[in-house]
Amino acid sequence: MFSKLDFLKIKTIYNPRNPNSHKGNFGHALLVAGSSNIMGAAIIASKSCLRAGAGLLTLKVPEKEKKVIFSSIPEAMVAFEINDLDFSKYNAVAIGPGISTENKVEEMVDFVIKNAKTPIVLDADALNILSKNQNWLKNLFPNSVLTPHSKEFDRLFGNHNSEHDRRKTAVEKAKELEIIIVLKSHKTFITDGYQSFENSTGNSGLAKGGSGDALTGMIVAMMAQGYESLESSLLSVYLHGLAADITLETQSKESMLISDVIENIGKAFKIIEK
Repeated sequence: MFSKLDFLKIKTIYNPRNPNSHKGNFGHALLVAGSSNIMGAAIIASKSCLRAGAGLLTLKVPEKEKKVIFSSIPEAMVAFEINDLDFSKYNAVAIGPGISTENKVEEMVDFVIKNAKTPIVLDADALNILSKNQNWLKNLFPNSVLTPHSKEFDRLFGNHNSEHDRRKTAVEKAKELEIIIVLKSHKTFITDGYQSFENSTGNSGLAKGGSGDALTGMIVAMMAQGYESLESSLLSVYLHGLAADITLETQSKESMLISDVIENIGKAFKIIEK
């Protein structure tokens, strides 16, 4: 069984900003993303993170790619060596968009899992690495968030014949591992093993590369701002889809880019603020 993730549910989660606030009130997110020649995912996730309200963002990328970040997203701070990071500084951590699956990257994912002081959002290549190292699942910080699409989900938890079967496994694994699973599809399913929701926003214009990277950035932003992991996932999935629906006012489902969607996150916030 699941509940519909709709406007009424989102209104019970969303907390409008206090006018008397500063950047420190909205958390510091760490995003580990990007690799040589795959920096688009890092840029997309970073922009969506900041559009979703994170007070501060540190982006860990390869040092030789720093000029790309400085020119495309100057609002982000940049780090280059994972071993030099003080994880106690960050309110939320995400890893995966565009990091590749090389051996040295496996070591980086393992390091983040072992050293994070908060729940982690794992997406994309981090999920593929996790699928090869199943024993790491039990080491995840409680209430971490996995955001697989169907193929990534099957790599993690075995082949399934239908979306119904995947949802059943998602509920079981979320409860067993004490995590949140965001099973991405045309009707994204979110569960913590006890409560489950089916999203009501979004359209097929999101069926393009980069959409998942943007969602990862939004979830880690919400977590940095103090929302619980399940709340962060619900709020982000709904707003991500709503921004895509708003984008249809100026783009078609075929022409929509995730960059267009990110630019409409603000309009999505305005709708739920009313």
